[in-house]
Amino acid sequence: MTSVITGDIIHSTKYKDPNIWLTPLKSALVTILPDTKYWEIFRGDSFQIEVRDIFNSFEKAVYIKACIKCIKGLDVRLAIGIGEKSFEGTNVTESNGEAFLFSGEIMESLKREKINLKIKTSNDILNQELNLYFKLALIIMDNWSVNSAEVVKLSLEKPNTLQKELAQMVGTNQEAISKRLKRANLDAILELDKMYREKLGKLEI
Repeated sequence: MTSVITGDIIHSTKYKDPNIWLTPLKSALVTILPDTKYWEIFRGDSFQIEVRDIFNSFEKAVYIKACIKCIKGLDVRLAIGIGEKSFEGTNVTESNGEAFLFSGEIMESLKREKINLKIKTSNDILNQELNLYFKLALIIMDNWSVNSAEVVKLSLEKPNTLQKELAQMVGTNQEAISKRLKRANLDAILELDKMYREKLGKLEI
């Protein structure tokens, strides 16, 4: 069993130079998985990445979102598919199976439903439950400021780093970092990630 995240950048045409968002997107995908066999950027502002440890898929989706929202005015749609992998291609877009089909199906519905994150597994009850939680979490995540997204990105990259150290990286003080983390509601997002992992444990793997 594997997980596939398909995504596209929202409002990418606002910037004449695509490198403004393409560079941080590539950096995010490389950080998640250095092996380029498992991710690809296509049609300019769309991408797909296979996260082979399904339990990490929500956290990686949150990380991608934080990286893109570090750019003013941009956001990202993300579709998580979890299921079997029936064919291993030379790159991710050539591979096939349940997870890839699920991710593609969800991706097609996101624009229509005006939702920026959904999941599909073989368990319809689990899908309904997780997608409700995602809808509530998006009330927070869709409204991250650039500063909030930046501190979420750093916190996920360096989970054991003290707020004082994060402040030095960003060039501010510990109090500012604490306020940004609270505004980003990162603790609540991490609690959701923990529950997500527990729920996925009930899938037949």
